Parts: sequence; C-alpha cells; structure tokens
Amino acid sequence: TILLILGFLSTLAVIALIAVAVTQNQPLPKNIKYGIVLDAGSSHTNLYVYEWPAEKENDTGVVKQVEVCKVEGPGISGYSHATEKAGPSLAQCLQQAKEVIPSAQHKETPVYLGATAGMRLLRLQNESAADKVLSSVENTLRSAPFNFQGARIITGQEEGAYGWITINYLLGNFKQVSGWKRLLYSLKSFSETSGALDLGGASTQITFVSKDLTPESPENQLYFRLYGKDYRVYTHSFLCYGKDQALQQKLAMDLQASTSTSNSNLPDPCFHKGYERTINISDFFRNPCTSDKKKELPFSQLYIKGEGDYQKCRENIQKLFNKSNCPYSSCSFNGIYLPPLQGDFGAFSAFYFVMNFLNVTSESNPLALNKVTSTIESFCARPWQEVKTAYHRTKEKYLSEYCFSGAYILSLLENGYEFTENNWQMIHFLGKIGSSDAGWTLGYMLNLTNMIPAEEPAGPPLSHGSYVGLMVLCSLVLVSVLLFAWLLFHKPKCLQKGIV
Repeated sequence: TILLILGFLSTLAVIALIAVAVTQNQPLPKNIKYGIVLDAGSSHTNLYVYEWPAEKENDTGVVKQVEVCKVEGPGISGYSHATEKAGPSLAQCLQQAKEVIPSAQHKETPVYLGATAGMRLLRLQNESAADKVLSSVENTLRSAPFNFQGARIITGQEEGAYGWITINYLLGNFKQVSGWKRLLYSLKSFSETSGALDLGGASTQITFVSKDLTPESPENQLYFRLYGKDYRVYTHSFLCYGKDQALQQKLAMDLQASTSTSNSNLPDPCFHKGYERTINISDFFRNPCTSDKKKELPFSQLYIKGEGDYQKCRENIQKLFNKSNCPYSSCSFNGIYLPPLQGDFGAFSAFYFVMNFLNVTSESNPLALNKVTSTIESFCARPWQEVKTAYHRTKEKYLSEYCFSGAYILSLLENGYEFTENNWQMIHFLGKIGSSDAGWTLGYMLNLTNMIPAEEPAGPPLSHGSYVGLMVLCSLVLVSVLLFAWLLFHKPKCLQKGIV
C-alpha cells in the first residue's frame, strides 16, 4: 500500500512539473519584425526604423527605434516648384534603411509616410503642387523593396493624438496590471498618462487627458480604448503656430504696425544686436499664414536689423495670441476651447531642441520658470558676433532664430496655454525616451499596424512569481516522496515491520 501511494505521488509530482513547465515555456520564435515611418515635416524629413520581437507584437513597451536618418535638403513641401525632386530626395535614407533591415525581411517591412503642417499649408496654397509632391514621393517609396503602405497628409488632430500615444507607450503608461497590483495602481495620486506638447516648424499641438473635459467642443475630443481602458483625450493643433510660421506672422504684424511705408529697414528685438537679414516681400506674403496681413509696400525687399531686446520681443510675440474672445468655459487663444491643464506634460520636437540648445532642459533638477526666462533673456542680449563665435558649428539660420524661438516657446506656454510658475514643473522637455525619439511617428505606426490592442494582451497563464512558486512546490513534493521512500527501504527491518 505504501509503495502504491509513493508511486502515485511521485508520478503526480513529475506530471505536474512537466505540465507547468511545458505550458509556461512554449517555444517562441526568435525573429524580429521591422517598420519604417517617414516624418515629412515643414522644414525637413526624418526616416525612422523600428523593430520588435515577433512574439511580442501585441504586448506593450517592446517596440524600439533602431535607426533615424535625416533627409538632406528641405521638407517635401519645399519642392513645390520642382515637384519631381521630392521623391528622389528620400533615396539616401531609404538606402540606409535597406542596410539596417535584413534583406530577407524587406518585402514584409511596412513603410509609411506622414506629411504634416508644411504640406497642409502647401495644399491650402497650391493643391495641384501638393498632389504632385505626394505622387513623386509615392513613386519613390513604391520602387523601394519595402511593403509600401501609403503616403498622405495627416491632420493636426492625428499628429497630436499619435504624439500622445507615442510618449505614453514609451513611458509604459498603457501597461495593464491585474490582481492586487491593480488596487495599488488605482491608489496612485498622479495622473496615469502624460500630456503631449509638440512644436514643429508650421504647427503646434497640445494633447492630454482631463477629468474636467466638457462636451462643449466635441471636435477637440478623441476616444481611445487601449489595453482594456478607456481614454477621453483633448487635442488641438494650431496651424501657423509652429516656430517658423510664428516668426513669419510676427514679422507681418510688425510690418503692419510700422508707421513708415517707405523705409525698408525693420528693427527687430527678437534677433541679436548686429544681426541682419533680407526678406523678399513677394515670397513673404504668398504664405497662407501671412497672406491676410498683406500690405502694399513700395519696396521689394525688407531688411531686418536685430536689437536683442527680450522684453520687447515678448511684447511683440504676445500679439499673436488673441485672448479677447472665448465662447467656451475656458480657452487657450484665438477662441479655442482648452480644459484645465492636468498631469505631467512631455514637450518634444522643437520644444526640446530649442530649450536643450539654451541649456534649460535639465531633468535631474528642472529649472524654475523665472530661471528659464532670465537664461533666454541673457542669451538674446548677447551681440550677434559673440554668439556666432561661441557657436560657430551651428548653422547660421538656426542660431539666429534661437532667441526668437526661446521667447516664442515661453509665450506659447505662458500666454497661450497658461502654464504658470506654479505648474511649470509639470513640463518635461523630452528628446528621447529610452532609445526612441519622442514624436508622433511611433504612435502612427502602432496605430496602423494594430500593435496596441483594445483589450489586455494575452500573457503566460501564470505570473512569473506564481510559476516559480508552483515549480518549487511540486519539486518539494517529489523530493519529499523520494526521501520518504529512501528512508523506508534503508531502515532496519524491525522499523520496517513497525511501520507496516
């Protein structure tokens, strides 16, 4: 009887060990999948290559950026007068992607191109040219060895939403938890997701989850269901309020306000003292962002002369934000609904590039708003020749505009969105999260490849802790049975008779 019981328990323990191990450790394919997204912005195009383990396709936090290539030349909207050159401009970066991705996987690698505000403006200005640019781009992408999935102009709302998805995905904010951890997670006092602040050359986006979101402006609301959780997101994109187009708007307003129509010299407080720039008037007012401010002038060129006066610069920039009319319970500017700001915000793209250049993006010890302001003010006050010498490796166009861009960012955040000294610490300037650039491209790919499921992804039947615990328990049972059997058959016969 004892032998039968011992044999049964041993067999049961062995079967349990094997069953748990086989169930938990299913053989998994080791192949890697790839995806390509081209961000066709107003000033330039970037190509991003992403990779993820094939078996993790519907899990979270596993996609990573493995390559980024900046396309030489202007953004694709800059080829409006030579549309046939837009597509070939991408060839070098596509070649770089071919070298990064194994050739055996080229055909199955999806490639997407999303064009943003530069192409939105071109479509407003010249729809035929915009179509020809996209056609040229599409021909080049189709001729590449990848799985072409489309080239299109995305809306400002999409750009904001995909940026929000990207940063929250990379930060792990969508990861679903279960069991007792869910209770602890629900007790957290901070916001579950981070807001997204995106700034390009031609547009800027603000996107965040707000508990105080009202139904008064439905066009600024999006709904997502990610990993079994519903998100109601506020988003708005301001066309013509990217840093480059904001500068054009400011200059147009300065020209309008100018008392002299015969003098082609325009003093500008947002450029360093000693800096000079020439602008062709005909090109200037052809832009959809400035065409409504057109002014008849007796000269064909405008000569800008820098003054380096931060306070005056801020005063000029603040005129871009019309705060006089708000048809809703609360507004940002230009009569656009904005619910109360809530949670942390990740500020990326030009927000990060400009503030990082000005050395005010320290994450370990974030600078207070007054410190950021004084830093930018000091930079603007430096003479142009001194700035040129100190940053001789920086392209002159970018270098000359950092004073304006820094002042504009503070105006947009303070005057536009009403961040204050009290909630300034909510803003985190992000260049990368892990190995991936913060931006809308990853969210775009995740959405189009359905890599963020609406429900919680399938996982192993047991958590790692439960699996280890069960294996240990089964092992202890087996060892105990074997030890008991060994003791039984190696004891003196008198003991064995006693046991029987």
